[in-house]
Amino acid sequence: MTAARDAFLPADPEDSAAELALVEAARADPTAFGPLYERYRDRIYWYLRTRASGDEDAADLLQQVFLQALDRLAQFNPKKGPFVAWLFGIARYAARNHHRNRRVTISWDLVPGPLRPESPDEPESRALANESLARLAGIFASLDRDKRELLVLRYIVGLSFAEIGPIVGKSEVAARQQVSRLLRALKEQYREDL
Repeated sequence: MTAARDAFLPADPEDSAAELALVEAARADPTAFGPLYERYRDRIYWYLRTRASGDEDAADLLQQVFLQALDRLAQFNPKKGPFVAWLFGIARYAARNHHRNRRVTISWDLVPGPLRPESPDEPESRALANESLARLAGIFASLDRDKRELLVLRYIVGLSFAEIGPIVGKSEVAARQQVSRLLRALKEQYREDL
């Protein structure tokens, strides 16, 4: 697995005790927040980048999210869910607040290269692949914001269903079922478009 892909995978569940120790250290001393920032910066950035109109907006939102997280660290309750879900909740709210009056679409070009399907160098294969990608991008763009967000959280940011559930206000099972139904519907729509 490539290093770029690893940046999008969820943290090891066994690492939750170490993460909680980082949170407690940051609560005691705000200068100790750095390791939490380093751990989640890229994942939060890519989530925000899919919701922002450009790199600068995403960077501004990233800064806002981490400042709010640091400011509200005392409000984090590990009994309500993992730190990453709490942090993505802040990011989700910041992105929605930032784009309250705009319909945000996610460009297919923002999907990181390692996550895109590779196509052979043959012109015919490239043309077919480009046509398929354009069709998928159109289907993806036609989804409502909440459905796009579920797919982004799962497949671009790489969160587990346990992490997604608290972010979107659903149980882990409900989040898993909704993504599963959404993927089936997308497959059917893709086949119908052929």
